[in-house]
Amino acid sequence: MKRLLDLAIAVPGLVIAIPVIAVAAILIRASSKGPAILAQTRVGHNGVPFTCYKLRTMYADTPAVPTHEAQRSAVTPPGRILRATKLDELPQLWNVLRGEMSLVGPRPCLPTQQELIQHRARLGVLAALPGITGLAQVRGIDMSQPALLAQIDAEYLRDWSLRLDLELMFRTVWRD
Repeated sequence: MKRLLDLAIAVPGLVIAIPVIAVAAILIRASSKGPAILAQTRVGHNGVPFTCYKLRTMYADTPAVPTHEAQRSAVTPPGRILRATKLDELPQLWNVLRGEMSLVGPRPCLPTQQELIQHRARLGVLAALPGITGLAQVRGIDMSQPALLAQIDAEYLRDWSLRLDLELMFRTVWRD
């Protein structure tokens, strides 16, 4: 059921997102050098690395670090807007179509985030597909708190239902 929901939303979502991604790509390229779409290795299902796609929000020469560790000055002007609106995540709909991600699940981390990976492995979180959004994101918990993040990810998996996924998607799009 989860996969069907992912496809039912991701297919039309990507069709609708393509013009938004195109406009964002033009703005990104006009403000800085480098590709508009960032292809980055992330930790996926069962800890297997995969290529995750995002609209680039930082200057091209910025080191690959978790968002909470990035210098504020590394974020491009359009990147600030894309991050604030979460539009930088739209290319991940492609990852959902490919079966590498789900719409809702634990956010995929970088392979260098070993503490988070270890907590997730211990709690069985790596068995899930990573998501574009998740319970931790809705609650405002980021990757700067790896133990807490892994606990919230495990809570999501324990309490999972289609209703919960729909609620988290709604709360992601229509934040208070």
